[in-house]
Amino acid sequence: MSDRLVYVIGPSGAGKDSVLQGLRQVWPAAAPAHWARRSITRPATSGGEHHEALEDSSFEQQRQANAFAMHWKANGLSYGIRHSELQPLDFGHWVFVNGSRSWLPELLARWPEATVVHIGAAPAVLAQRLSARGRETAESVAARLGRQVHLDLPVDSIRIDNNGVLETAVAELQQALRDRSADAMLSE
Repeated sequence: MSDRLVYVIGPSGAGKDSVLQGLRQVWPAAAPAHWARRSITRPATSGGEHHEALEDSSFEQQRQANAFAMHWKANGLSYGIRHSELQPLDFGHWVFVNGSRSWLPELLARWPEATVVHIGAAPAVLAQRLSARGRETAESVAARLGRQVHLDLPVDSIRIDNNGVLETAVAELQQALRDRSADAMLSE
């Protein structure tokens, strides 16, 4: 049921966390879903998503012990998705992962039927959102925005433009998932 594995990617500041949170609030209860919690080498008090905070050494030890089904590095941090976060797939549930563009080839090699969602926004919107977070210097924000990532998105990937009202992006994603799914529970 890897088509129910929804892997969400996009540049920093595109609003991936916000869109996923919005989708979670409107997701039909009849279609069981799990929102994968990430393990990140970032303090838990840094704002943003609720994640498992790990020290660099602990993350690396766990990565070497195969504790993560998915793992990548981005923007000076290490990210992982524990195997247990994907177990709901075994029961036919939907699983949403806030992933990385750099890990997309590995994802598609392991789960070729996964649904890939790319959330994007205009450079000016990204810059404003990253600056508003207050976690980075202006130079760090500029470096993030200047990073070019070549993506070979699957032809059937879902693309969401999140430049405007959050509710619009959430509704577009919900509709796109309904349109491509055979899960009758999504139409309720």
